[in-house]
Amino acid sequence: MSKKIRVRFAPSPTGPLHIGGLRTALFNYLYAKSFGGDFILRIEDTDKKRYVSKSEQHILDSLKWCGLTIDEGPENEGNYGPYRQSERKELYHLKIQELLKSGHAYYAFDKKEDLDFHRKNHEQEGKTFIYNAHNRLKLKNSLSLDDKEVQQMLNEGQEFVVRFKTPEKTEIVCEDLLRGTVRVSAETLDDKVLYKSDGMPTYHFANVVDDNAMKISHVIRGEEWLPSLPIHWLLYDAFGWKERPEFIHLPLILKPTGKGKLSKRDGELIGFPVFPIKWSSDKGEVLGYREAGYLPSATINFLSLLGWNPGGEKEIFSLSELVSSFSVKGLNGSGSRFDPDKNLWFNHQHLQLTSDDVLAKCLEKELVKKGIDSKEKNLTKIAALVKPRLNLLSDLVNVSLFFFKDPEVYNEKALRRFNNEEDLLLLSSLFVYFKTIDPFNAREIKKSLEGYISENNWSFGKALGLLRLAMVGELSGPDLFSLLEELGKETSEKRANSLINILKA
Repeated sequence: MSKKIRVRFAPSPTGPLHIGGLRTALFNYLYAKSFGGDFILRIEDTDKKRYVSKSEQHILDSLKWCGLTIDEGPENEGNYGPYRQSERKELYHLKIQELLKSGHAYYAFDKKEDLDFHRKNHEQEGKTFIYNAHNRLKLKNSLSLDDKEVQQMLNEGQEFVVRFKTPEKTEIVCEDLLRGTVRVSAETLDDKVLYKSDGMPTYHFANVVDDNAMKISHVIRGEEWLPSLPIHWLLYDAFGWKERPEFIHLPLILKPTGKGKLSKRDGELIGFPVFPIKWSSDKGEVLGYREAGYLPSATINFLSLLGWNPGGEKEIFSLSELVSSFSVKGLNGSGSRFDPDKNLWFNHQHLQLTSDDVLAKCLEKELVKKGIDSKEKNLTKIAALVKPRLNLLSDLVNVSLFFFKDPEVYNEKALRRFNNEEDLLLLSSLFVYFKTIDPFNAREIKKSLEGYISENNWSFGKALGLLRLAMVGELSGPDLFSLLEELGKETSEKRANSLINILKA
């Protein structure tokens, strides 16, 4: 490709960043970086009624947590700023005047109640009201009024909007890299509002003006914007811009079950995050992937495969591997169903790839929060032992708590299983034998216990099950011999004795 690849993620700060938006940002990032291009963040904050003050920071923090580094944006301005649309009013004013002078746009002074009246009449006749060539001369605008009237209304400060003059009897032919040729009849399009009397542009106008001014080469966005493609296409023609971006409209992320796209409500019902990081509002807090214990690498890996297929059997990718593997050819044209179980599986896989030292630091931090002393413990070794059982980073303390605290409760089913004199005698014998094992390390413990159990013709499963129940309170856990070594002889003997007393009772 000869031209510089420049893509933009352009969210509106009207609330928290949804994972659907995060996936759009990810695909923009992957496409740009696969060609050594630029990833730009543009905040589209022209809708002041829906603006939420903390939303922009949530977007920035979410992208940062996921490792999607922004080349140009509000926090690191490049040569095409400002990167908030609310700060680009001068450009929009100049460009709307350009369209008014060329006859591609016109002033409309229709009041809301007048338009509502026309809509109601159309509905009663079983029709849809469309403001375009078939009726624009019957409505109150600069095409139906003379120049003098228009100027007087402007001088009086009457409210107006500027509408695009959709061409008549035309078929708009657009191209999408994923969906191919898109054909739309101009008769089905309304004259979109481009500009309001408060000096703020609408999405359609600002979007096109900014993409051109920022030299955006590819517009990668959700398929909900596909119906807007014809008006954007026509705007490029109206300005006389010979080069327009190439467009890719991404398929939806679908609900885990049923029809429709994934929503916040689905996450609440089934119990999975729908935001990258925590969102706080006057309605309370909603935890994100970060707080729920997901790794950013796993989150990105999972989302990348919702709507994109790299080919082959490989499923686990780092961000750099995704960049080198990504191509438009792998994108799917249809929606992808969100699978919470698969999401968790990806996180488990990435946790297995996380270094024991990193997990040990996370464990130490969480133990401090809970007031649990870990000074005498080898946290790196403990992290390595419990890692295979981890699905979420937030489970780290729970799956390793028995390394730091004696069991307070024992699995009831296991206690009933071993509730007989024979098992009590077996555990008592193992308790006495503990004292003879020296040195008390995993290798020696394993060798000694296996020999002792074999000599007495005891069941290995029963003997080791009793020991595990004594140490953990459950019949599952990490390697038993490594666990005993880490606990030490004194603690191991104490826990075995505690279970003996419970079985006696």
